[in-house]
Amino acid sequence: MRKEVLELGERFGKEYAGHYIFQEITWAKRSRIIQKYTKYHQMSGQVVSSDFIAIQAETIWASLKEQPEQKPICLEKLLSEEDGIPVELGELFSGIVNRLNGLGVDETAFLSEQFEDKSQTKPSQTSASAKSSAGHQTNLQDSQPKPSNNS
Repeated sequence: MRKEVLELGERFGKEYAGHYIFQEITWAKRSRIIQKYTKYHQMSGQVVSSDFIAIQAETIWASLKEQPEQKPICLEKLLSEEDGIPVELGELFSGIVNRLNGLGVDETAFLSEQFEDKSQTKPSQTSASAKSSAGHQTNLQDSQPKPSNNS
């Protein structure tokens, strides 16, 4: 699995200075994180809401394999709105984790857009065309049973 080392000076404060190692997580781990913070419509299966901040924070936490001795990063700190980490540090961690875990430009842009609009829920795609997690277009109308004219 791929790794990335980050040496931080005191740019974000003495508390965060030190040696960090991030490692790629498995597809299964990433999928479980996404499922944990995503709610689906019971009938259609479409996404009703997702907590993109929590997904990104858990992904950072799962990828973080080593940090300075004083342990400045914890999941609670990544998720905190009051006593959280500095925005620029969070964006730095996100960039590293997204590279390691294969998030493409489209997915990263989508997550960034969701982060900026976190108080609003984006409308989901129509049932006619949805994008799978692998990024392939799937035409749902073609995969659904055709109505019968026998009656």
